[in-house]
Formats: sequence, structure tokens, C-alpha cells
Amino acid sequence: MSVEAENTEERGGVKDTIRVIIHALILALIVRVFLFQPFNIPSGSMIPTLLIGDYLFVSKYSYGYSRYSFPFGFNLFPGRIWASEPKPGDVVVFKLPRDNETDYIKRVIGLPGDEIQMSHGVLHINGKPIEKVRVDDYVVADQAGRERRMPRFIETLPNGVSYPVLDIVKDGFGDNTEVYKVPERKFFMMGDNRDNSTDSRFLSEVGFVPFENLVGKAQVIFFSIDNDSSFWQVWRWPSDVRWSRIFQTVQ
Repeated sequence: MSVEAENTEERGGVKDTIRVIIHALILALIVRVFLFQPFNIPSGSMIPTLLIGDYLFVSKYSYGYSRYSFPFGFNLFPGRIWASEPKPGDVVVFKLPRDNETDYIKRVIGLPGDEIQMSHGVLHINGKPIEKVRVDDYVVADQAGRERRMPRFIETLPNGVSYPVLDIVKDGFGDNTEVYKVPERKFFMMGDNRDNSTDSRFLSEVGFVPFENLVGKAQVIFFSIDNDSSFWQVWRWPSDVRWSRIFQTVQ
């Protein structure tokens, strides 16, 4: 084989490799924008449902698409297309209304037109208290191995959706609120870790979340690692990965 023929084959091989890489990047972008986007949990506001160090997939198609479905928030069209309203109890990633940039994850509690209030730690929707049953203690251990127990409850919304919540402080800062009337095309969000969640109860921090700001619905945990470790510390995976949480659905 001549040198010229070898060079031609090499150039052809490089072009094929570049073509494959470009196709893979385009496919990954399509999946991220229209189907699923990965997120990680940096705070404890959704404990015990989601833990710090959980990595999950969020379905982008669940509620349709808005400018926040796209990288950098490109405003390609007004409002939301192929829209589907979230259901009470859904765990949702959204853009913080205060800056329209920061990703938050909370549970949908109130739909447009609902009246929401917390009274002595009990959630009220449209004037009626939501069923809240004490089930057990949620136990966590600090770095020194000392255990801390927190009361765990099961709340059940009017549509039948049940989920666990923590109520650490009796009559805590967010346990007694005014009545919030959810405006049209907005939603009321709350964290499951009620005394450690900045959510719609605090109007100057989060407040009501516009429909347009919804990014997607949390679907499944694909990886989980102790919050003292990082994803890239592969050598710590055998001891620090929470194997039992992998492939758990988010409910």
C-alpha cells in the first residue's frame, strides 16, 4: 500500500471519528432537552424522599416545554407548549422565580386557585386539614456516629398521593402561616423536610412558582453517594455508594 493511500485511510478514519462524536453530542443534546436531564441533590430540604448526594433523572416532557427546557434559557417561544399541569404530590424541578436561574426541587402542594395554610405543623388545603400520621423516627448519624432521631409522618393529599415528611421542631418558623391563595398559572411548592426547607411559604425567597418555570418531574434515582463523598471519587464507591437507592423511583 502506498503512503498516499495510507494517509487517505487515516484522514477517512479521523473524519469518521469526528462524525460519530458529533452525532453522539447531537443525540445527547436532544435527550437532555426533550426527554431526560440529570440533576443532583445538594441540600436536605426533601429528606427523607431525597437525600444529599442523590442523582436523579427528570423527565422534561411531563409538563411540556418552556424557555427553561433549553440550555441557557433561550426564549424561543412565549409561555409553554404541549403543556400538561402537574398533579398535587409531584416532585418537580423548577427555576427559582427570584432569579429564574437557580434550580430548586420541591413537591407540588397547591394548584392554581387553591388556598394553602400551615397551622401548628398541619397542612390545610382549601380550609381542610390534610391527614398527617406519625409512623416512626427518621434516624441519621453524624460524622462522630451519634444518632439523631426526627419524627417522621405520612401526609396524604386529597387526590390520594401519600409521602413522608419530617417535622423536627414543634410550631417551628414555617409551621404557622397565613392563608396563601395560589394565583392563576402558578403553583405552591413545599419541601418534605418541613423545618429545613425554603419554599413557597416564604414569599420573598421562593413564593408562588409560575408554570413557565417548571423544568420537569423527578422520576428515578440513578446514583446515590454519601454526602461526604463526591461522584468522581470512584475509589470510595464500594463503601459510600447507597446501593439500595439506585433505580428507586421518586414518589
